[in-house]
Amino acid sequence: MQSEVESDKMVEQMVSHMMLDMGVPAHLKGYRYVRAAVLMAEEDMKVVGSVTKLLYPEIAKLFNTTDGKVERAIRNAIEISWERGNKDTFEYLFGYCSDSGQGRPTNSEYIAAIADVVRMQKNAGRQKGEL
Repeated sequence: MQSEVESDKMVEQMVSHMMLDMGVPAHLKGYRYVRAAVLMAEEDMKVVGSVTKLLYPEIAKLFNTTDGKVERAIRNAIEISWERGNKDTFEYLFGYCSDSGQGRPTNSEYIAAIADVVRMQKNAGRQKGEL
């Protein structure tokens, strides 16, 4: 059985791998903000329902910046990943991809989808006794 710290590190790695697969470049500030947002949402999905009131201010405080800069950096990271990312991953997460002509997902849709997959994988690992 793994400790909670080891489990948290595995979840963080899972989120990072998924984001890189989705084409979010790790050098962007938005990458760190999206990762933090996904980890917060994985713990408590309520934050996704109120990104402007809960999520952005919390991330801004964490990274010593403003809510607006957090929102803009996340939007930029999603836009870049939408253009460059793995189309199969987008189709799996959102049911459509950039080739379908539909617009990119919103910040909250993007964060919620990744957090949901991470939570499902984490729960599947617990059932198998891995996490």
